[in-house]
Amino acid sequence: MYAYIKGELTVKSPTYVVLETGGIGYRIHITLHTFSKVEHLSSTRLWIYQHVKEDSLALYGFFTEEERDMFALLISVSGIGPNTGRLILSSMTTAEVSSALMHEDVAAFKRIKGVGPKTAQRIIIDLKDKVTKLAGTALISKAAGNTSLDEALSALLALGFKRSQVKQALDQVHKSNPEATKTEDFIRLALKKLS
Repeated sequence: MYAYIKGELTVKSPTYVVLETGGIGYRIHITLHTFSKVEHLSSTRLWIYQHVKEDSLALYGFFTEEERDMFALLISVSGIGPNTGRLILSSMTTAEVSSALMHEDVAAFKRIKGVGPKTAQRIIIDLKDKVTKLAGTALISKAAGNTSLDEALSALLALGFKRSQVKQALDQVHKSNPEATKTEDFIRLALKKLS
């Protein structure tokens, strides 16, 4: 089992890359979030999930270990294959998936092509406890995007605020305070708007 592959990006597309290392080019399926991180890089390290079926072997690569771990959790759900898992993580960040699971937000998953109401409920039932147990670990605290806004969003959601209110408050803070760059600044200023 691969942990990660580090090398030169010889081919880049929104759905896959070819990562060359040691004279071997690995075709690795990626999410749109990973593509946005690597599209301007000439070399990188991708965290790998190796998916083995009877008739094929495929590599899935992620820019962060947290995204790879969330992918593994998603495809452990009956009815969620690697392509659907990749689609979910292309549409939502790891932090957004975690938040949707913890807040039982069926609508967030139903917005994903190919995920109906029953599948969305199954994802939540199967993964909510697992993600809640990990809430104190890197999966939630680091947040896939690793940006101050993403971290502020996760922190405010963890405090019990509604997602729509938090997004609106953070958007207002971001527009009216361009000098704010730290997670703590975004949280402090957003709390004033939320209270």
